[in-house]
Formats: sequence, C-alpha cells, structure tokens
Amino acid sequence: MKVCGIELKGSEAIICLLSKTDGLFSLPDCRVRSLPLSDPLDTASVRQFQFAFAKLMADYHVDKVVIRERPLKGKFAGGAVGFKMEAAIQLIDAVQVDVLSATTINDSLKSNPLPISFSETGLKVFQEPAFMVAFASFGEDSRSAEIRPKEAKAKVRRAEPKSEEVVDEARVEEEKPKAATSSLYKAKF
Repeated sequence: MKVCGIELKGSEAIICLLSKTDGLFSLPDCRVRSLPLSDPLDTASVRQFQFAFAKLMADYHVDKVVIRERPLKGKFAGGAVGFKMEAAIQLIDAVQVDVLSATTINDSLKSNPLPISFSETGLKVFQEPAFMVAFASFGEDSRSAEIRPKEAKAKVRRAEPKSEEVVDEARVEEEKPKAATSSLYKAKF
C-alpha cells in the first residue's frame, strides 16, 4: 500500500510518499516535494492545482492520501487558502483521502514508534510533519481494525435508553427552570 502524507502550510502542500510491503516501509522517490497554489482567488489556478495533484497521485499509484488536520479556531488555526487546498484534494475521486488530527497522530506514534530516526530517512527537514502523518496512518489503519468491533458494541449499548427514564428526565428538566425563574421574579420585586 502506498500512502501520501500531506501537511498544508501557507499556500503549499508539502508531500511525502511512503509505502509498506510485507511489513517493510520504503520511501519511493518523488519528482516534487511540495505543490504550490499560485493564486487561490483564481478558479483556473485551483483547478490546475487539483489536476497536478491528481496526476501526481496517478503517476505514483498512490492508494491513500492522508492530510494533517489543522484547527479551525485559535492560535494555531489554519488559513483559508489551506482549507481551499484541502477541499480540492478531498474532491479527487481517484484516491481515498483521510484527515488525521494531531492527537490521533501522537497516539499512533506512541503505540507504533518510528523504527529509525527521521534524519536517517534522507528527506528534507520541512517534510517531517508529512512523513509523520503518512507513518501514523499505517498504525491507525491496523489499530482501527482492532478497535472497531468493540466500539460498535459500546455504541449499541449507549443507544438503548429506557423510554421511562427519558420521560422522567424531561419532566424534571421542565420543572427545574420554572422553579428557578419564579425565585428570580420574587427577588426582583
């Protein structure tokens, strides 16, 4: 299986290809290390980015694309251009696209640590996050196959509330606000 790990930074998609065959990882050579989006406001430019990315994935026979998730809000939030590139990649029909959060990546790397240090891979330093995403996706695939049956049983158990308890809880919730509002009115007058 061949995976393409992606980190979206600014107006560039930083790429790292990683394949796993018979339990052995290999880093295939790739003609590009990053794909830029030249003008995010131009429709033709976005289509050209999407076409170039799809062609790259087809040329290297990539089975799965994994994108490092960026927060929507806060100090480390991703920019609008990055989300536009993410959408363009996700809309490519030829490959499966997944988005992994930072916590999922860290959990996967804890359970399946890197067998070698990153400096021994021969990749550029700026490709490290993309490499980590690609490597974590292999651990996440094997881990999710083991966890899925347990999660399905747990969800079924939670989805069976007793109808009497639901009615009683709703009645209690209705009574509490009335009591609270009446005491507020007494305090005002």
